[in-house]
Parts: sequence; C-alpha cells; structure tokens
Amino acid sequence: MKLLTITVPCYNSQDYMMRCIDSLLPGGDEVEILIVNDGSTDRTHDIAKEYERNFPEIVRVIDQENKGHGGAVNTGIANATGLYFKVVDSDDRLEPNAYRKVLRTLRRFADMDEPVDMLLSNYVYDKEGKARKKAMTYRGSLEEDRILTWENRIHFRLSQYVLMHSVIYRREVLLQSGLKLPEHTFYVDNIYVIQPMPYVKTLYYLNVNLYLYYIGREGQSVNEQTMIRRIDQQLRVCRNILSIQAKDQKAGLLDNKNLDGYVFQYVDMMMCISSIMLILDGSEEALRKKRALWAYAKRVNPVYYRRLRTSLFGIGMNLPGKVGRRVSIAGYRIAQSVFGFN
Repeated sequence: MKLLTITVPCYNSQDYMMRCIDSLLPGGDEVEILIVNDGSTDRTHDIAKEYERNFPEIVRVIDQENKGHGGAVNTGIANATGLYFKVVDSDDRLEPNAYRKVLRTLRRFADMDEPVDMLLSNYVYDKEGKARKKAMTYRGSLEEDRILTWENRIHFRLSQYVLMHSVIYRREVLLQSGLKLPEHTFYVDNIYVIQPMPYVKTLYYLNVNLYLYYIGREGQSVNEQTMIRRIDQQLRVCRNILSIQAKDQKAGLLDNKNLDGYVFQYVDMMMCISSIMLILDGSEEALRKKRALWAYAKRVNPVYYRRLRTSLFGIGMNLPGKVGRRVSIAGYRIAQSVFGFN
C-alpha cells in the first residue's frame, strides 16, 4: 500500500500540468500520482503518458470520457491505493519543504493502530501579478502538532474554512461517507470537503504552507465573472450540501457541538457566496433564484435555516431593496481585498 495517493484531474492541461506534476514527484515511491485525463482534446494524454513511462512506480494515468472535476476526483478515489488521499489541481502545485514535512507526519500516522483521519495544512493564494502571496492558516483555531478530536477546543474563524487545498483525508473516511461527487458540475470541491467531515474522529494541524493555489488564469472557475456565469452549478452544489447536512442531523452525526458549529459555518459561507453572486448579477431572474435558494433552505433544512437567517452573513445577504444590495456588495468587496480571493 502506498502512503499517499495524489489525484491530479486534468482537462486540456497541457500548458501547466508539468509544473504541477514536477512538484509532486519528490514524494518518491511512497506516493502514488494518479493523473486522471478527463477527456482532454489537447496533448494532456501524451504528456501524462510520458510521466508514466519515466516514473512507472509513481505515476499512473487513467483516461476517461469527460465527466468534469467531480467525475475525475471520483475516479481517483476509486483507483487509489494510498492510506491517505489528496487532490491537487493541474494548475496548482506543492511547496517542496512543506511536502517533505507532510510526508514525515503521514508516516507517523501510518504506524499507529488507528491512523489520524484528517491532516490540515495551509494553502497560499498564488495570485497572478501579486508579488506578496496570502497564506491562509489555521493558527489560533487548532492546536498545532497534536492529535485532536471534536471534543477539543476547535473554533474556526470566518476566514479559516477547510478547502480541498488544505485537507488530506484518510481514504477510508471518504469511503465511509459514501462520497460520490456530481459529474459535469463545478464547485464540487465544497461537497468533497464537507460531506466526509462527520466521519472524521481525529484531526491534526501541521502549520506549513503546502498548497500553492493559483488564481488568475482566464476562465478559471473561481474567477468572479465565471462564477456569475456558472451560478446554476454553484446553486446545485449549495442545495446538495443543505440536503446532506439535513440528513446528517437526522442521523445524529452532527450532535457534537464543535463539529456542528463548523459544518453550519461552512453552509453559511456557501449560502453567502451563492447569494452575493446573484446580487452581483442583479437581474430579476438572478434575484428570483436567490429567493428560491433561501426558500429551499427553509424547506429542506429548517434547523439551519433559522440560524442562517440570523447569522452575520445571512443578515448581510438579505438586506432589503437596492440600497441593501449595494451594502451587501460593499461588504463583499472589503472581504475580497482583505483575503485576496477571486
């Protein structure tokens, strides 16, 4: 068994995938790199196969018809042999020194009778044209270098969401959660992060800047105009998450206060992002979709809905009239400048 499987979803990634894969190879034979070629029409397949020929003990190529990012991640999980599992997008990369520290930590976990379920590390907004790169850390919310449970003091601040970039799951946790991401849908990384969370019994924070998250490529899914254009996919993911958490509540999986607090905070963030993109669109159709989203939350997950409407985000995204929407946008712009996203 490999220590870590890293899945690299690739769709027409010929221009940047080599930088990504080169950053993963120093993991050596204990790392498995699965390059999932998701129906590319450029040279992605040829480049991937060259890596497989040169590093047969490390790199494996899986070709499939186009299924989108979620379908590529599903394929990675289904074919992984590693004890732990991570996704690295083909335009991103890992920092070498942090990568070595992460692997040393995972080796320790592998020797335990009950290996740790989730490892968190930092990610860096590697924004095009920015000399200073903003690192997102979990300092102050998680005790460093200690195995924690949800019974410990854990309180993520509003800027400290767990993203796909920051998380490494024990693969068995992903399987236990029944995770199967929607195909041909953007933004499914949110489901990837939140659905397995109730199955995480132990977690560990390693304070290193592991993941360099590239922002700035034209057409990238996190680009603001792209998000507005693809808002229906964002809404689909948001509704999916609302439904998942409603089921988890009924099953008693969110009875722990700290776990429930974090999951609610994540849902709150998702509702905020969906709402602000619709407000930025500003059309009557967009505002109708916003009302429909909140009505869906009320119907499917009434417990969270009551909390959502009284949260800071909920209040900010539901201010009445044109003036209220301008205030919502102003708050979003401030957060955007502080945290450097989009």
